Amino acid sequence: MLIGNGLRLAKTSVGQMDNNAYLLTHGDDALLIDAAAEADVLLRQLERLRLVAVVTTHLHHDHIDALAAVVEATGAPAYAGRPDAASITEATGVTCREVWDGDVIELGGVGLGVIGLVGHTPGSITLAHTPEGGPARLFTGDSLFPGGVGRTWNAGDFDTLLHDVTTKLFEVYPDDTVVHPGHGADTTLGAERPHLAEWRERGW
Repeated sequence: MLIGNGLRLAKTSVGQMDNNAYLLTHGDDALLIDAAAEADVLLRQLERLRLVAVVTTHLHHDHIDALAAVVEATGAPAYAGRPDAASITEATGVTCREVWDGDVIELGGVGLGVIGLVGHTPGSITLAHTPEGGPARLFTGDSLFPGGVGRTWNAGDFDTLLHDVTTKLFEVYPDDTVVHPGHGADTTLGAERPHLAEWRERGW
């Protein structure tokens, strides 16, 4: 699927938890978001492509189970949110380049912005693609889904995550922005925006 500025997007569900792995390509260059599971499936998709980056949205095991195998097979650099990077390295043996708010990861000369969203994990990140003449696209990991923010384990983390999602996503990007979550179906900010107060009231 063409998503603007010469990028194509392919979405694959992998693993027992039906994780979404997103493959962005620009010509023969590729960027993988969440090498979650089933390395053989992901590597088949990468045949005849040059993987320039593997971006991990957060440290949870179901998002990193294929990371080491993909990096070993391709030699691609791995990227992760600064507060999660050490934990990902400990779990996988893969050294990650640390990124956070304002950093940019390039694919074929197209810049993808990094947005830190604290709450689901300390260092969850969203990758933002903002093409000319088309809707923006946010790869949100487990921080934002249709129907709510990602799971948190206490009220403080929920408040932090909802604050970050509100101020860094909903207050920045327009309604037609497409949200590509770590599991399940896509949505848009416009579809979710009317429910922000409801999420705050219910506390999840």
